[in-house]
Amino acid sequence: MKLKVRLLFIKLSFVLIILNLFLTGRLYADQMLTWGDCIKEAAKNHPDLIAAGEIIKQSEASKQQTASGLFPQVDAQVSGSTAQSSASAGNSSKADAYGYGVTGSQLLFDGVKTINNVKAAQQNIVASQQSFKFTSTTVRYKLRTAFVNLLTAQEMLRIAQEIFNIRRGNLELIVLRYESGLEHKGALLTAEADLADAQYGIDQNKRAVVVAQQELTKELGRKELISMTVQGDFKVKDEVLVKPDFEALAKKNPSLAQLIAQKNSAEFSLKSAYGNFAPQLTGLAGASKAGDHWTPRGNNWNLGLNLSLPLFEGGLRTAQVAQARALVNQLKENERSALDGIIFTLQQSWALLQDAIENVNVQYLALKATEERSKIAQAQYSIGFIAFDNWIIIEDNLVKAKRSYLNAQEAALLAEAKWIQAKGEVLEYE
Repeated sequence: MKLKVRLLFIKLSFVLIILNLFLTGRLYADQMLTWGDCIKEAAKNHPDLIAAGEIIKQSEASKQQTASGLFPQVDAQVSGSTAQSSASAGNSSKADAYGYGVTGSQLLFDGVKTINNVKAAQQNIVASQQSFKFTSTTVRYKLRTAFVNLLTAQEMLRIAQEIFNIRRGNLELIVLRYESGLEHKGALLTAEADLADAQYGIDQNKRAVVVAQQELTKELGRKELISMTVQGDFKVKDEVLVKPDFEALAKKNPSLAQLIAQKNSAEFSLKSAYGNFAPQLTGLAGASKAGDHWTPRGNNWNLGLNLSLPLFEGGLRTAQVAQARALVNQLKENERSALDGIIFTLQQSWALLQDAIENVNVQYLALKATEERSKIAQAQYSIGFIAFDNWIIIEDNLVKAKRSYLNAQEAALLAEAKWIQAKGEVLEYE
Protein backbone atom coordinates (compact mmCIF):
# COMPACT_ATOMS: atom_id res chain seq x y z
CA MET A 1 0.00 0.00 0.00
CA LYS A 2 2.82 2.37 0.86
CA LEU A 3 4.42 1.71 -2.49
CA LYS A 4 1.20 2.48 -4.33
CA VAL A 5 0.93 5.74 -2.39
CA ARG A 6 4.49 6.54 -3.39
CA LEU A 7 3.70 5.90 -7.04
CA LEU A 8 0.62 8.09 -6.80
CA PHE A 9 2.68 10.80 -5.14
CA ILE A 10 5.28 10.61 -7.90
CA LYS A 11 2.66 10.99 -10.63
CA LEU A 12 0.96 13.85 -8.80
CA SER A 13 4.31 15.62 -8.33
CA PHE A 14 5.00 15.24 -12.03
CA VAL A 15 1.66 16.80 -12.96
CA LEU A 16 2.23 19.71 -10.59
CA ILE A 17 5.71 20.32 -11.96
CA ILE A 18 4.45 20.33 -15.55
CA LEU A 19 1.71 22.78 -14.58
CA ASN A 20 4.21 24.95 -12.72
CA LEU A 21 6.59 24.97 -15.66
CA PHE A 22 3.72 25.92 -17.98
CA LEU A 23 2.72 28.83 -15.76
CA THR A 24 6.33 29.90 -15.33
CA GLY A 25 6.81 29.76 -19.08
CA ARG A 26 3.77 31.94 -19.55
CA LEU A 27 5.26 34.42 -17.13
CA TYR A 28 8.71 34.82 -18.62
CA ALA A 29 7.70 34.29 -22.23
CA ASP A 30 5.75 37.53 -22.43
CA GLN A 31 8.47 39.10 -24.55
CA MET A 32 10.67 37.20 -26.99
CA LEU A 33 14.00 38.82 -27.87
CA THR A 34 16.54 37.86 -30.50
CA TRP A 35 20.16 38.93 -30.38
CA GLY A 36 19.43 41.55 -33.04
CA ASP A 37 16.61 42.97 -30.90
CA CYS A 38 18.98 43.27 -27.95
CA ILE A 39 21.61 45.09 -30.02
CA LYS A 40 19.12 47.66 -31.27
CA GLU A 41 17.68 48.33 -27.83
CA ALA A 42 21.04 48.59 -26.06
CA ALA A 43 22.41 50.91 -28.75
CA LYS A 44 19.56 53.29 -28.04
CA ASN A 45 19.17 53.02 -24.27
CA HIS A 46 22.40 51.88 -22.61
CA PRO A 47 23.54 54.64 -20.20
CA ASP A 48 27.25 54.02 -20.81
CA LEU A 49 26.81 54.66 -24.55
CA ILE A 50 24.71 57.76 -23.91
CA ALA A 51 27.35 59.12 -21.53
CA ALA A 52 30.14 58.40 -24.04
CA GLY A 53 28.17 60.26 -26.72
CA GLU A 54 27.92 63.30 -24.45
CA ILE A 55 31.70 63.27 -24.01
CA ILE A 56 32.06 63.61 -27.79
CA LYS A 57 29.75 66.63 -27.71
CA GLN A 58 31.84 68.16 -24.93
CA SER A 59 35.02 67.70 -27.00
CA GLU A 60 33.40 69.30 -30.03
CA ALA A 61 32.25 72.27 -27.96
CA SER A 62 35.73 72.61 -26.45
CA LYS A 63 37.25 72.80 -29.93
CA GLN A 64 34.77 75.53 -30.92
CA GLN A 65 35.75 77.52 -27.84
CA THR A 66 39.45 77.19 -28.69
CA ALA A 67 38.95 78.06 -32.37
CA SER A 68 36.99 81.20 -31.49
CA GLY A 69 40.29 82.92 -30.67
CA LEU A 70 41.22 82.87 -34.37
CA PHE A 71 38.22 85.02 -35.34
CA PRO A 72 37.61 88.74 -34.78
CA GLN A 73 36.33 89.68 -31.34
CA VAL A 74 33.73 92.48 -31.61
CA ASP A 75 32.00 94.27 -28.73
CA ALA A 76 29.31 96.95 -28.73
CA GLN A 77 28.85 99.50 -25.95
CA VAL A 78 26.07 101.92 -25.13
CA SER A 79 26.41 104.41 -22.24
CA GLY A 80 24.43 107.18 -20.68
CA SER A 81 25.03 109.21 -17.54
CA THR A 82 23.94 112.36 -15.79
CA ALA A 83 25.71 114.39 -13.11
CA GLN A 84 24.70 117.39 -11.02
CA SER A 85 27.02 119.73 -9.08
CA SER A 86 26.20 122.53 -6.61
CA ALA A 87 28.14 125.80 -6.44
CA SER A 88 28.89 127.61 -3.16
CA ALA A 89 26.37 130.37 -4.01
CA GLY A 90 23.58 127.83 -4.22
CA ASN A 91 23.66 127.55 -7.97
CA SER A 92 23.74 124.05 -9.47
CA SER A 93 24.61 122.67 -12.86
CA LYS A 94 23.66 119.47 -14.61
CA ALA A 95 25.70 117.60 -17.20
CA ASP A 96 24.53 114.70 -19.36
CA ALA A 97 26.75 112.36 -21.33
CA TYR A 98 25.74 109.77 -23.93
CA GLY A 99 27.69 107.50 -26.18
CA TYR A 100 27.74 104.30 -28.15
CA GLY A 101 30.31 102.50 -30.22
CA VAL A 102 31.89 99.31 -31.50
CA THR A 103 35.35 97.95 -30.73
CA GLY A 104 37.07 94.99 -32.30
CA SER A 105 40.28 93.04 -32.08
CA GLN A 106 41.91 90.43 -34.28
CA LEU A 107 44.72 88.11 -33.31
CA LEU A 108 47.43 88.49 -35.97
CA PHE A 109 50.27 86.40 -34.59
CA ASP A 110 50.95 84.35 -31.45
CA GLY A 111 53.59 81.91 -32.60
CA VAL A 112 50.85 79.57 -33.96
CA LYS A 113 49.91 78.81 -30.35
CA THR A 114 46.16 79.06 -30.94
CA ILE A 115 46.35 77.04 -34.15
CA ASN A 116 48.12 74.22 -32.33
CA ASN A 117 45.57 74.40 -29.55
CA VAL A 118 42.82 73.93 -32.16
CA LYS A 119 44.64 70.94 -33.63
CA ALA A 120 45.03 69.47 -30.14
CA ALA A 121 41.31 69.95 -29.56
CA GLN A 122 40.56 68.17 -32.84
CA GLN A 123 42.62 65.19 -31.68
CA ASN A 124 40.68 65.23 -28.42
CA ILE A 125 37.51 64.81 -30.48
CA VAL A 126 39.09 61.81 -32.22
CA ALA A 127 40.06 60.39 -28.81
CA SER A 128 36.52 60.77 -27.50
CA GLN A 129 35.14 59.09 -30.63
CA GLN A 130 37.50 56.15 -30.13
CA SER A 131 36.50 56.10 -26.46
CA PHE A 132 32.89 55.77 -27.60
CA LYS A 133 33.87 52.78 -29.75
CA PHE A 134 35.71 51.22 -26.83
CA THR A 135 32.64 51.72 -24.64
CA SER A 136 30.53 50.12 -27.36
CA THR A 137 32.92 47.16 -27.37
CA THR A 138 32.55 46.76 -23.61
CA VAL A 139 28.78 47.12 -23.77
CA ARG A 140 28.60 44.47 -26.49
CA TYR A 141 30.57 42.00 -24.39
CA LYS A 142 28.40 42.58 -21.31
CA LEU A 143 25.21 42.41 -23.38
CA ARG A 144 26.31 39.22 -25.13
CA THR A 145 27.27 37.67 -21.79
CA ALA A 146 23.85 38.51 -20.35
CA PHE A 147 22.12 37.14 -23.46
CA VAL A 148 24.09 33.87 -23.30
CA ASN A 149 23.45 33.54 -19.56
CA LEU A 150 19.69 33.80 -20.06
CA LEU A 151 19.79 31.47 -23.07
CA THR A 152 21.73 28.95 -20.97
CA ALA A 153 19.43 29.32 -17.98
CA GLN A 154 16.41 28.61 -20.19
CA GLU A 155 18.07 25.52 -21.69
CA MET A 156 19.28 24.35 -18.29
CA LEU A 157 15.71 24.55 -17.01
CA ARG A 158 14.61 22.35 -19.89
CA ILE A 159 17.40 19.88 -19.13
CA ALA A 160 16.45 19.93 -15.46
CA GLN A 161 12.98 18.82 -16.50
CA GLU A 162 14.50 16.02 -18.60
CA ILE A 163 16.57 14.92 -15.61
CA PHE A 164 13.46 14.95 -13.46
CA ASN A 165 11.72 12.73 -16.00
CA ILE A 166 14.66 10.34 -15.94
CA ARG A 167 14.71 10.23 -12.16
CA ARG A 168 10.93 9.80 -11.99
CA GLY A 169 11.03 6.90 -14.44
CA ASN A 170 13.87 5.30 -12.51
CA LEU A 171 11.96 5.58 -9.25
CA GLU A 172 8.83 4.05 -10.75
CA LEU A 173 10.89 1.11 -12.02
CA ILE A 174 12.63 0.63 -8.68
CA VAL A 175 9.31 0.81 -6.80
CA LEU A 176 7.94 -2.01 -8.93
CA ARG A 177 11.07 -4.10 -8.46
CA TYR A 178 11.15 -3.41 -4.74
CA GLU A 179 7.49 -4.35 -4.43
CA SER A 180 8.23 -7.69 -6.14
CA GLY A 181 11.22 -8.33 -3.88
CA LEU A 182 13.84 -7.85 -6.60
CA GLU A 183 15.43 -4.69 -5.16
CA HIS A 184 16.63 -3.59 -1.72
CA LYS A 185 15.39 -0.59 0.26
CA GLY A 186 18.67 1.29 -0.18
CA ALA A 187 18.05 1.45 -3.92
CA LEU A 188 14.55 2.77 -3.30
CA LEU A 189 15.77 5.49 -0.94
CA THR A 190 18.54 6.44 -3.37
CA ALA A 191 16.04 6.82 -6.21
CA GLU A 192 13.80 8.98 -4.00
CA ALA A 193 16.78 11.18 -3.09
CA ASP A 194 17.72 11.51 -6.77
CA LEU A 195 14.16 12.60 -7.59
CA ALA A 196 14.27 15.18 -4.81
CA ASP A 197 17.59 16.43 -6.18
CA ALA A 198 16.04 16.69 -9.64
CA GLN A 199 13.18 18.74 -8.21
CA TYR A 200 15.73 20.99 -6.51
CA GLY A 201 17.46 21.41 -9.89
CA ILE A 202 14.21 22.64 -11.43
CA ASP A 203 13.61 25.14 -8.64
CA GLN A 204 17.21 26.32 -8.74
CA ASN A 205 17.13 26.90 -12.49
CA LYS A 206 13.86 28.81 -12.26
CA ARG A 207 15.62 31.24 -9.95
CA ALA A 208 18.60 31.34 -12.29
CA VAL A 209 16.28 32.38 -15.14
CA VAL A 210 15.01 35.35 -13.11
CA VAL A 211 18.55 36.43 -12.22
CA ALA A 212 19.60 36.18 -15.88
CA GLN A 213 16.55 38.24 -16.89
CA GLN A 214 17.60 40.95 -14.45
CA GLU A 215 21.14 40.95 -15.85
CA LEU A 216 19.86 41.31 -19.40
CA THR A 217 17.46 44.06 -18.31
CA LYS A 218 20.43 46.03 -16.97
CA GLU A 219 22.51 45.61 -20.11
CA LEU A 220 19.58 46.58 -22.33
CA GLY A 221 19.39 49.88 -20.48
CA ARG A 222 15.89 49.25 -19.21
CA LYS A 223 14.74 50.81 -15.96
CA GLU A 224 12.39 48.01 -14.91
CA LEU A 225 12.46 44.23 -15.17
CA ILE A 226 10.01 42.88 -17.72
CA SER A 227 9.59 39.12 -18.03
CA MET A 228 11.35 37.99 -21.18
CA THR A 229 12.88 35.06 -22.96
CA VAL A 230 15.59 35.02 -25.58
CA GLN A 231 15.73 33.09 -28.81
CA GLY A 232 18.99 31.81 -30.23
CA ASP A 233 21.27 28.84 -30.68
CA PHE A 234 24.60 27.74 -29.24
CA LYS A 235 26.53 27.80 -32.50
CA VAL A 236 29.75 29.81 -32.54
CA LYS A 237 29.64 32.11 -35.57
CA ASP A 238 32.97 33.92 -35.24
CA GLU A 239 35.11 30.80 -35.32
CA VAL A 240 38.66 31.41 -36.55
CA LEU A 241 40.27 28.24 -37.86
CA VAL A 242 43.36 29.93 -39.33
CA LYS A 243 45.55 31.83 -36.89
CA PRO A 244 45.04 35.55 -37.64
CA ASP A 245 47.56 38.40 -37.72
CA PHE A 246 47.28 39.57 -34.12
CA GLU A 247 49.40 42.70 -34.59
CA ALA A 248 47.26 43.89 -37.51
CA LEU A 249 44.11 43.32 -35.46
CA ALA A 250 45.63 45.12 -32.47
CA LYS A 251 46.35 48.26 -34.49
CA LYS A 252 42.62 48.53 -35.31
CA ASN A 253 41.58 48.33 -31.65
CA PRO A 254 39.75 51.50 -30.50
CA SER A 255 41.56 51.55 -27.14
CA LEU A 256 44.89 51.86 -28.99
CA ALA A 257 43.43 54.43 -31.42
CA GLN A 258 42.29 56.48 -28.42
CA LEU A 259 45.80 56.52 -26.95
CA ILE A 260 47.26 57.52 -30.32
CA ALA A 261 44.84 60.44 -30.57
CA GLN A 262 45.69 61.51 -27.01
CA LYS A 263 49.41 61.38 -27.89
CA ASN A 264 48.81 63.47 -31.02
CA SER A 265 46.87 66.00 -28.96
CA ALA A 266 49.73 66.19 -26.46
CA GLU A 267 52.23 66.80 -29.27
CA PHE A 268 50.18 69.75 -30.53
CA SER A 269 49.93 71.03 -26.95
CA LEU A 270 53.74 70.85 -26.71
CA LYS A 271 54.04 72.99 -29.86
CA SER A 272 51.55 75.40 -28.32
CA ALA A 273 53.67 75.60 -25.19
CA TYR A 274 56.66 76.65 -27.30
CA GLY A 275 54.42 79.35 -28.78
CA ASN A 276 54.26 80.99 -25.35
CA PHE A 277 57.79 82.33 -25.97
CA ALA A 278 56.71 84.17 -29.12
CA PRO A 279 55.32 87.73 -29.10
CA GLN A 280 51.60 88.23 -29.51
CA LEU A 281 50.39 90.76 -32.03
CA THR A 282 46.78 91.93 -32.01
CA GLY A 283 45.05 94.43 -34.28
CA LEU A 284 42.64 96.90 -32.64
CA ALA A 285 39.91 99.08 -34.14
CA GLY A 286 36.95 101.03 -32.85
CA ALA A 287 34.35 103.65 -33.69
CA SER A 288 32.02 105.56 -31.38
CA LYS A 289 29.79 108.62 -30.99
CA ALA A 290 29.55 110.79 -27.88
CA GLY A 291 27.69 113.94 -26.82
CA ASP A 292 25.51 115.57 -24.19
CA HIS A 293 22.26 114.75 -25.99
CA TRP A 294 20.70 111.56 -27.34
CA THR A 295 21.47 110.80 -30.10
CA PRO A 296 25.13 111.83 -29.75
CA ARG A 297 26.76 113.22 -32.87
CA GLY A 298 30.43 113.49 -32.00
CA ASN A 299 32.48 111.00 -34.02
CA ASN A 300 35.48 109.11 -32.62
CA TRP A 301 37.50 106.29 -34.08
CA ASN A 302 40.72 104.44 -33.39
CA LEU A 303 42.97 101.97 -35.16
CA GLY A 304 46.10 100.37 -33.79
CA LEU A 305 48.28 97.39 -32.98
CA ASN A 306 49.10 95.81 -29.65
CA LEU A 307 52.35 93.84 -29.26
CA SER A 308 53.18 91.95 -26.09
CA LEU A 309 56.26 89.89 -25.32
CA PRO A 310 56.93 87.99 -22.09
CA LEU A 311 60.28 88.94 -20.57
CA PHE A 312 60.38 87.27 -17.19
CA GLU A 313 57.79 85.16 -15.33
CA GLY A 314 59.93 83.10 -12.97
CA GLY A 315 60.38 80.17 -15.36
CA LEU A 316 56.64 79.64 -15.87
CA ARG A 317 56.79 79.00 -19.61
CA THR A 318 59.85 76.79 -19.35
CA ALA A 319 58.05 74.63 -16.81
CA GLN A 320 54.98 74.45 -19.07
CA VAL A 321 57.12 73.17 -21.95
CA ALA A 322 58.78 70.57 -19.70
CA GLN A 323 55.39 69.40 -18.47
CA ALA A 324 53.99 69.11 -22.00
CA ARG A 325 57.09 67.22 -23.21
CA ALA A 326 56.85 64.76 -20.31
CA LEU A 327 53.18 64.11 -21.12
CA VAL A 328 54.07 63.31 -24.74
CA ASN A 329 56.75 60.84 -23.60
CA GLN A 330 54.32 59.24 -21.15
CA LEU A 331 51.65 58.73 -23.80
CA LYS A 332 54.19 57.24 -26.23
CA GLU A 333 55.09 54.60 -23.66
CA ASN A 334 51.41 54.05 -22.86
CA GLU A 335 50.78 53.43 -26.55
CA ARG A 336 53.59 50.86 -26.75
CA SER A 337 52.42 49.10 -23.61
CA ALA A 338 48.81 49.04 -24.81
CA LEU A 339 49.81 47.52 -28.16
CA ASP A 340 51.73 44.72 -26.43
CA GLY A 341 48.82 44.10 -24.06
CA ILE A 342 46.24 43.97 -26.85
CA ILE A 343 48.34 41.51 -28.86
CA PHE A 344 48.63 39.23 -25.83
CA THR A 345 44.91 39.45 -25.11
CA LEU A 346 44.12 38.59 -28.72
CA GLN A 347 46.39 35.54 -28.65
CA GLN A 348 44.94 34.41 -25.34
CA SER A 349 41.32 34.93 -26.42
CA TRP A 350 41.88 33.14 -29.71
CA ALA A 351 43.44 30.13 -27.95
CA LEU A 352 40.60 29.96 -25.43
CA LEU A 353 38.05 30.10 -28.25
CA GLN A 354 39.71 27.19 -30.04
CA ASP A 355 39.79 25.20 -26.79
CA ALA A 356 36.12 25.92 -26.14
CA ILE A 357 35.07 24.88 -29.65
CA GLU A 358 36.98 21.61 -29.43
CA ASN A 359 35.56 20.91 -25.98
CA VAL A 360 32.01 21.25 -27.36
CA ASN A 361 32.74 18.48 -29.84
CA VAL A 362 34.25 16.30 -27.11
CA GLN A 363 31.28 16.80 -24.78
CA TYR A 364 28.85 16.11 -27.62
CA LEU A 365 30.46 12.75 -28.33
CA ALA A 366 30.51 11.97 -24.62
CA LEU A 367 26.80 12.78 -24.35
CA LYS A 368 25.87 10.57 -27.30
CA ALA A 369 27.89 7.71 -25.86
CA THR A 370 26.31 8.14 -22.42
CA GLU A 371 22.79 8.26 -23.90
CA GLU A 372 23.41 5.00 -25.73
CA ARG A 373 24.83 3.35 -22.61
CA SER A 374 21.81 4.56 -20.64
CA LYS A 375 19.38 2.95 -23.09
CA ILE A 376 21.23 -0.35 -22.90
CA ALA A 377 21.57 -0.23 -19.12
CA GLN A 378 17.88 0.64 -18.70
CA ALA A 379 16.91 -2.49 -20.62
CA GLN A 380 19.45 -4.63 -18.79
CA TYR A 381 18.37 -3.44 -15.36
CA SER A 382 14.67 -3.95 -16.10
CA ILE A 383 15.32 -7.67 -16.69
CA GLY A 384 17.81 -7.97 -13.85
CA PHE A 385 20.89 -8.36 -16.05
CA ILE A 386 22.90 -5.72 -14.16
CA ALA A 387 22.82 -4.64 -10.53
CA PHE A 388 21.35 -1.38 -9.29
CA ASP A 389 24.75 0.03 -8.28
CA ASN A 390 26.11 -0.33 -11.83
CA TRP A 391 22.95 0.96 -13.44
CA ILE A 392 22.64 4.06 -11.28
CA ILE A 393 26.25 5.04 -12.05
CA ILE A 394 25.41 5.03 -15.76
CA GLU A 395 22.29 7.12 -15.08
CA ASP A 396 24.29 9.60 -13.02
CA ASN A 397 26.80 9.86 -15.87
CA LEU A 398 23.96 10.67 -18.26
CA VAL A 399 22.78 13.50 -16.04
CA LYS A 400 26.32 14.87 -15.78
CA ALA A 401 26.86 14.56 -19.53
CA LYS A 402 23.73 16.60 -20.31
CA ARG A 403 24.90 19.39 -18.02
CA SER A 404 28.52 19.21 -19.21
CA TYR A 405 27.50 19.52 -22.85
CA LEU A 406 25.40 22.61 -22.16
CA ASN A 407 28.16 24.12 -20.02
CA ALA A 408 30.62 23.54 -22.88
CA GLN A 409 28.28 25.25 -25.34
CA GLU A 410 27.87 28.20 -22.99
CA ALA A 411 31.64 28.46 -22.52
CA ALA A 412 32.14 28.49 -26.30
CA LEU A 413 29.68 31.36 -26.77
CA LEU A 414 31.30 33.36 -23.96
CA ALA A 415 34.76 32.68 -25.42
CA GLU A 416 33.48 33.94 -28.76
CA ALA A 417 32.20 37.11 -27.08
CA LYS A 418 35.57 37.60 -25.38
CA TRP A 419 37.38 37.14 -28.70
CA ILE A 420 35.16 39.73 -30.40
CA GLN A 421 35.79 42.14 -27.54
CA ALA A 422 39.56 41.56 -27.81
CA LYS A 423 39.35 42.54 -31.49
CA GLY A 424 37.65 45.77 -30.44
CA GLU A 425 34.45 45.19 -32.38
CA VAL A 426 31.57 47.52 -31.54
CA LEU A 427 28.02 46.70 -30.52
CA GLU A 428 26.72 46.53 -34.09
CA TYR A 429 29.46 44.05 -35.10
CA GLU A 430 27.05 41.51 -36.65
